[in-house]
Amino acid sequence: MDDNNVPNVKEIYGTVAKNYAKFRPRYPPQLFSFLSSLTPHHDLAWDVGTGTGQAAVELSKYYARVVGTDTSEGQIQHAERRPNITYAVTPPSMTNEQLDSIVGPESSVDIVTVATAIHWFDLDEFYGQVKRVLKKPDGVIAVWTYTNSSVDPAMDAVFERFFQKALLFSHPGVKLAVDKYETMPFPFTPVETIKLEIEEQRTFDEYMGLFKTSSALVGREEILEEFIPEFKAAWGAPLHVTRTVKHPLCFKVGKV
Repeated sequence: MDDNNVPNVKEIYGTVAKNYAKFRPRYPPQLFSFLSSLTPHHDLAWDVGTGTGQAAVELSKYYARVVGTDTSEGQIQHAERRPNITYAVTPPSMTNEQLDSIVGPESSVDIVTVATAIHWFDLDEFYGQVKRVLKKPDGVIAVWTYTNSSVDPAMDAVFERFFQKALLFSHPGVKLAVDKYETMPFPFTPVETIKLEIEEQRTFDEYMGLFKTSSALVGREEILEEFIPEFKAAWGAPLHVTRTVKHPLCFKVGKV
């Protein structure tokens, strides 16, 4: 695949920001109660690649202040607001001075979170920033993504064929998410995690809406259109009737 033909993350998610906020899965509350239990202090959380603020909003229930950053202005414009959340559009690469000004000074952050976004990052640079801002020795970094959706065997079989075709047009970093972050470098002392999954009720159109926000389909909507008749046939119920959609979560948690 020619990387020059792959839109950058800012262009991709700026284009689909409104639908991203509407259709992307919500993370289970148990995830955030677990993460908050790992930090002895609850002063400041930094949610990186915050998108439309799904994780930042949940963090704001546990931390006095949350900073949500993203390179996409479109995403930030559609982010959910809370009094104790500060959102900021950041450049892909930040100096230490910018980091201190936007997020906080060295050793000031209790937890850094990245929800379904770290596979877009320059990992070496990002990890250096995390090690700078996290409190020592109790600061925590938590990164997660959700894996392939599941409805039932018939729907899942169509999804797998669709997914394999869409993957051909995905950004190279998406492979880290496909691999459940198991192949991703993570230079932190590991913390044992818990097993979680996202479970939601969705209509057929809502289920398709999730795929329409995929980075691989921006400008290539015909990939999904090709499979919609098969998806409809496998849905097995009137399209307006909700069905249970599950997304297993995989995540890494560590300390400096």
